[in-house]
Amino acid sequence: MSEVPIRTVDQLRAEVESGRIDTIAVAITDMQGRLQGKRIHAQYFLDEVLHHGTEGCNYLLAVDVDMNTVGGYAMSSWDTGYGDMVMVPDLGTLHRQSWQPGTVGLLCDLQREEGGDVTASPRQILRRQLRRLSDAGMNAFVGTELEFIVFLDSYEQAWDSGYRDLTPANQYNVDYSMLGTARVEPLLRRIRNAMSDAGMVVESAKGECNLGQHEIAFRYTDALQTCDNHVIYKTGAKEIAAQEGVSLTFMAKYNQREGNSCHIHLSFRGTDGSLVMADDNDPQGLSEIGKSFIAGQLAHIKELTLLYAPQINSYKRFVEGSFAPTALRWGRDNRTCSFRLVGHGPSLRLENRVPGGDVNPYLSVAGMIAAGLDGIQRNLPLEPIFTGNAYVSDSERVPSSMRDALDLWQNSTWIRDTFGADVQEHYANMARIEMAAFAAAVTDWERYRGFERL
Repeated sequence: MSEVPIRTVDQLRAEVESGRIDTIAVAITDMQGRLQGKRIHAQYFLDEVLHHGTEGCNYLLAVDVDMNTVGGYAMSSWDTGYGDMVMVPDLGTLHRQSWQPGTVGLLCDLQREEGGDVTASPRQILRRQLRRLSDAGMNAFVGTELEFIVFLDSYEQAWDSGYRDLTPANQYNVDYSMLGTARVEPLLRRIRNAMSDAGMVVESAKGECNLGQHEIAFRYTDALQTCDNHVIYKTGAKEIAAQEGVSLTFMAKYNQREGNSCHIHLSFRGTDGSLVMADDNDPQGLSEIGKSFIAGQLAHIKELTLLYAPQINSYKRFVEGSFAPTALRWGRDNRTCSFRLVGHGPSLRLENRVPGGDVNPYLSVAGMIAAGLDGIQRNLPLEPIFTGNAYVSDSERVPSSMRDALDLWQNSTWIRDTFGADVQEHYANMARIEMAAFAAAVTDWERYRGFERL
């Protein structure tokens, strides 16, 4: 039986007083899109943290995936003493974590101890673009489609094996297969119901192409809430899988089969609810604002790729004929293009097919909003719609490596003017750190090719 979602402090206080809730999981989202924070005794949260926030070391936004302290970040270093940031609770994100006994979760915004936003925080980056959009008289609505691969091995078994020879939950392509997806329905059902308990509107689950690959879909909502739901779901799904003795991965390209995508559906509406992007008299259902919105995406896709493909592994997903895009084109319901226009009237939206499952939703959605707003404000003309197979076209291509994406990001005056020089440098440094770590690593591929034969 589903739990009643917790949405207010009064509801939370009643649950704590009854003894049903004893733990508040307080978290921020880091650069890599992961939840970081602490679990706080519920009564202490109500008495203290609710009013004053709590602290977290500023290195949480200045480490690599392994949580190594690394150089190059202006906001956090040994020279500055690795001080604290203030985690300020956003009470609108209260959610029940029914997969953890007696637990409610909460997301936070980050402020400096001396006051003011931590501008490099992903949630703050999105908030800034949403304020700009609101000032222009519009709101953004978003849905994210996040794929993952399920393995019958536990996370500990996967680690101990070096992530080799894992057993996928399905032995064949189960895309839309009712029989194949039934094999993992107990796990997927538990995840779906847990996310419903957390206040999300769950739509469906379906199989995908890679072995053991699946997707759970949620109803779209406003941009910030969708991104909040995305990170809660992603962490919760991993926690539930671990409890079930299995594992799942959202990495963009696990093997040489189809990668894990995170298609982002986005549309603008007027702050009065008007359908500013739609026009039924247009062959594609687009208003002039809608056309300029898409033109803005195309104009800035290359310099924003670092936000859409934030890891070395991300770029291995861009393979022709793999349902991951390579051509920078837009089309009506055309899955070979980077941008796919779908829906009509109230459902009209643009699907960005570039991001993979490793994407940070706040950063990618902030990028799409900024690009669309720039296209609208400059009244950019939209190139002709693409029909046919974009994979074999002579179109411009998605940047093929993190190095290319970094060069485009850090040399862009538009990125600097739009996001700020501090944000531009912060995420450029993140990319440089990842490239240096990868360059220093010796891979299985090198051993297989060189151990005996070279």
